[in-house]
Amino acid sequence: MSLLTTLNEDMKTAMRAKDKETLSVVRMLKASLQNEQIKIGSELNEDQELTILAREMKQRRDSLAEFKKADRDDLVEKTQVEIDIVEKYMPKQLSEDEIKEIVSNAITQVEASSMKDFGKVMSAVMPETKGKADGNEVNRIVKELLN
Repeated sequence: MSLLTTLNEDMKTAMRAKDKETLSVVRMLKASLQNEQIKIGSELNEDQELTILAREMKQRRDSLAEFKKADRDDLVEKTQVEIDIVEKYMPKQLSEDEIKEIVSNAITQVEASSMKDFGKVMSAVMPETKGKADGNEVNRIVKELLN
Protein backbone atom coordinates (compact mmCIF):
# COMPACT_ATOMS: atom_id res chain seq x y z
CA MET A 1 0.00 0.00 0.00
CA SER A 2 1.40 3.38 -0.97
CA LEU A 3 2.04 6.09 1.57
CA LEU A 4 -0.65 8.31 0.02
CA THR A 5 -3.23 5.54 0.47
CA THR A 6 -2.16 5.10 4.09
CA LEU A 7 -2.39 8.85 4.68
CA ASN A 8 -5.88 8.96 3.14
CA GLU A 9 -7.05 6.15 5.45
CA ASP A 10 -5.48 7.82 8.49
CA MET A 11 -7.04 11.13 7.49
CA LYS A 12 -10.50 9.54 7.43
CA THR A 13 -9.86 7.91 10.81
CA ALA A 14 -8.69 11.22 12.31
CA MET A 15 -11.78 12.99 10.93
CA ARG A 16 -14.10 10.39 12.46
CA ALA A 17 -12.27 10.63 15.78
CA LYS A 18 -12.27 14.45 15.60
CA ASP A 19 -8.51 14.35 16.22
CA LYS A 20 -7.51 17.80 14.94
CA GLU A 21 -3.74 17.50 15.58
CA THR A 22 -3.39 14.21 13.70
CA LEU A 23 -5.65 15.42 10.91
CA SER A 24 -3.62 18.59 10.48
CA VAL A 25 -0.27 16.76 10.29
CA VAL A 26 -1.59 14.04 7.98
CA ARG A 27 -3.01 16.67 5.65
CA MET A 28 0.34 18.48 5.62
CA LEU A 29 2.21 15.28 4.81
CA LYS A 30 -0.28 14.40 2.08
CA ALA A 31 0.00 17.88 0.57
CA SER A 32 3.80 17.64 0.53
CA LEU A 33 3.66 14.29 -1.24
CA GLN A 34 1.11 15.50 -3.77
CA ASN A 35 3.06 18.70 -4.47
CA GLU A 36 6.19 16.65 -5.14
CA GLN A 37 4.19 14.31 -7.37
CA ILE A 38 2.94 17.27 -9.40
CA LYS A 39 6.43 18.74 -9.56
CA ILE A 40 8.02 15.59 -11.02
CA GLY A 41 4.96 14.68 -13.07
CA SER A 42 4.69 11.02 -12.06
CA GLU A 43 3.97 8.70 -9.16
CA LEU A 44 6.49 8.81 -6.32
CA ASN A 45 8.58 5.76 -5.57
CA GLU A 46 9.29 4.62 -2.02
CA ASP A 47 12.65 6.40 -1.92
CA GLN A 48 11.11 9.72 -2.97
CA GLU A 49 8.35 9.34 -0.36
CA LEU A 50 10.99 8.65 2.28
CA THR A 51 12.92 11.77 1.23
CA ILE A 52 9.81 13.92 1.68
CA LEU A 53 9.02 12.38 5.07
CA ALA A 54 12.61 12.95 6.19
CA ARG A 55 12.39 16.59 5.08
CA GLU A 56 9.15 17.09 7.01
CA MET A 57 10.69 15.48 10.11
CA LYS A 58 13.81 17.65 9.84
CA GLN A 59 11.71 20.82 9.60
CA ARG A 60 9.84 19.87 12.76
CA ARG A 61 13.00 18.93 14.66
CA ASP A 62 14.63 22.23 13.68
CA SER A 63 11.51 24.11 14.80
CA LEU A 64 11.51 22.19 18.09
CA ALA A 65 15.10 23.21 18.78
CA GLU A 66 14.31 26.86 18.03
CA PHE A 67 11.18 26.84 20.22
CA LYS A 68 13.16 25.32 23.09
CA LYS A 69 15.80 28.05 22.77
CA ALA A 70 13.08 30.70 22.88
CA ASP A 71 11.34 29.07 25.88
CA ARG A 72 8.10 28.68 23.92
CA ASP A 73 6.71 25.70 25.83
CA ASP A 74 3.32 25.95 24.11
CA LEU A 75 4.94 25.51 20.69
CA VAL A 76 7.38 22.88 21.97
CA GLU A 77 4.45 20.65 23.00
CA LYS A 78 2.61 21.18 19.71
CA THR A 79 5.73 20.45 17.64
CA GLN A 80 6.55 17.35 19.70
CA VAL A 81 3.06 15.99 19.00
CA GLU A 82 3.63 16.62 15.28
CA ILE A 83 6.98 14.81 15.41
CA ASP A 84 5.33 11.82 17.10
CA ILE A 85 2.71 11.67 14.34
CA VAL A 86 5.26 11.94 11.51
CA GLU A 87 7.38 9.21 13.13
CA LYS A 88 4.52 6.74 12.58
CA TYR A 89 5.15 6.96 8.84
CA MET A 90 8.94 6.81 9.02
CA PRO A 91 10.86 3.54 8.86
CA LYS A 92 12.30 2.18 12.11
CA GLN A 93 15.10 4.50 13.22
CA LEU A 94 18.64 3.16 13.57
CA SER A 95 20.24 3.02 17.01
CA GLU A 96 23.48 4.86 17.69
CA ASP A 97 25.40 1.55 17.62
CA GLU A 98 23.92 0.65 14.23
CA ILE A 99 24.90 4.07 12.86
CA LYS A 100 28.43 3.67 14.25
CA GLU A 101 28.72 0.30 12.53
CA ILE A 102 27.60 1.76 9.17
CA VAL A 103 30.01 4.69 9.57
CA SER A 104 32.92 2.38 10.52
CA ASN A 105 32.27 0.24 7.44
CA ALA A 106 32.15 3.36 5.26
CA ILE A 107 35.42 4.67 6.72
CA THR A 108 37.09 1.35 5.89
CA GLN A 109 35.47 1.23 2.44
CA VAL A 110 36.59 4.73 1.38
CA GLU A 111 39.91 4.37 3.22
CA ALA A 112 39.35 7.55 5.22
CA SER A 113 42.11 8.61 7.56
CA SER A 114 41.32 12.17 8.65
CA MET A 115 38.69 14.91 8.68
CA LYS A 116 39.73 15.70 5.10
CA ASP A 117 37.81 12.57 4.07
CA PHE A 118 34.63 13.69 5.84
CA GLY A 119 32.76 14.31 2.57
CA LYS A 120 33.68 10.90 1.16
CA VAL A 121 32.48 9.16 4.30
CA MET A 122 29.23 11.14 4.45
CA SER A 123 28.46 10.39 0.79
CA ALA A 124 28.97 6.67 1.48
CA VAL A 125 26.91 6.69 4.69
CA MET A 126 23.90 8.85 3.79
CA PRO A 127 22.29 6.49 1.24
CA GLU A 128 22.30 3.73 3.88
CA THR A 129 20.88 5.90 6.66
CA LYS A 130 18.46 7.98 4.58
CA GLY A 131 15.20 8.34 6.50
CA LYS A 132 16.40 5.89 9.13
CA ALA A 133 18.57 8.30 11.10
CA ASP A 134 18.78 12.02 11.79
CA GLY A 135 21.42 13.61 9.56
CA ASN A 136 22.80 15.68 12.44
CA GLU A 137 23.41 12.54 14.49
CA VAL A 138 25.10 10.80 11.54
CA ASN A 139 27.25 13.91 11.04
CA ARG A 140 28.25 13.90 14.73
CA ILE A 141 29.15 10.19 14.67
CA VAL A 142 31.23 10.54 11.48
CA LYS A 143 33.19 13.42 13.04
CA GLU A 144 33.63 11.44 16.27
CA LEU A 145 34.96 8.37 14.48
CA LEU A 146 37.24 10.33 12.14
CA ASN A 147 38.96 12.15 15.02
